[in-house]
Amino acid sequence: MSLLIKSASATALLACATTAFAHITLPAGPALAGSQYEAAFRVGHACKDARSTTGITVRMPQGFTLEDVPARSGWRVEIDQKGEGYGTVRWIAESAAQALAGDKKTEFVMRGKLPTQTGPIYFKVLQTCDRGSADWAQLPSDVTKPGEKQAFPAARLQVVAPGTALVEASSAWIRATVPGQSGTGGFMKLAAGAPLKLVGVSTPVAGVAEIHEMRMEGDTMRMRAISGLELPARQSVELKPGGHHLMLMELKQPITAGQSVPLTLTFEDTKGAKSTLLVQAPAQMLSAGGGDASAHKH
Repeated sequence: MSLLIKSASATALLACATTAFAHITLPAGPALAGSQYEAAFRVGHACKDARSTTGITVRMPQGFTLEDVPARSGWRVEIDQKGEGYGTVRWIAESAAQALAGDKKTEFVMRGKLPTQTGPIYFKVLQTCDRGSADWAQLPSDVTKPGEKQAFPAARLQVVAPGTALVEASSAWIRATVPGQSGTGGFMKLAAGAPLKLVGVSTPVAGVAEIHEMRMEGDTMRMRAISGLELPARQSVELKPGGHHLMLMELKQPITAGQSVPLTLTFEDTKGAKSTLLVQAPAQMLSAGGGDASAHKH
């Protein structure tokens, strides 16, 4: 394997003021099995009671082939291909002045080839600080109690098969209806691995399904259908009450709480090629955001 350490004139810190990193994570969105992938580990805070991050150690998952680690100004890179598990990449601040302050955000980048198998893969990351450390290494199987959340989750990447829509949907839900209601709203988060546009939606429970937006015109909130919704690469876009959402009209049946509603989403890439994704959205009686676009009329 050919491994390159490249020189970089870029500053060590990347300004990411619009994103608050709760954990050490990878960019949103899936990646294609067997493809080249840039793993950018986002760090947005120091360890508990610490003032700065002094080191980051990434443990590579099975099937990931390391190819390139760009150099960072002020940081030393150590690569151990025979280390724990399937090898490690370690960044170490060369001095206290070069350490990542607790109120700063940045990304530690390495590049490699993804496994040919599909499904989620997890990168375990040890964060070392001027005081203590945090091991972001918990897997879904480590959670044993219903409703328990991971305190230190490993960085997750969804690997999908070629030809599959390069987008991941999460937190999907449909507003349950009341008697006589002919339309309702659908909501979720979408994260694309490459630039895509959501251009259509269909469902067997409705005669008409569209992508809608809500915006203020003067002092009036208005809703209208749109032809598509842009999904920037490696970013999460939320369809939510009071904003962009799906509108299901001419309902063929009541939508009851607990019911699973199938939604087929259609996407278009920058070359015009289309792909689809089937999402099962549970119906909920209460809104998830203090309001619901389905309550508004055109």
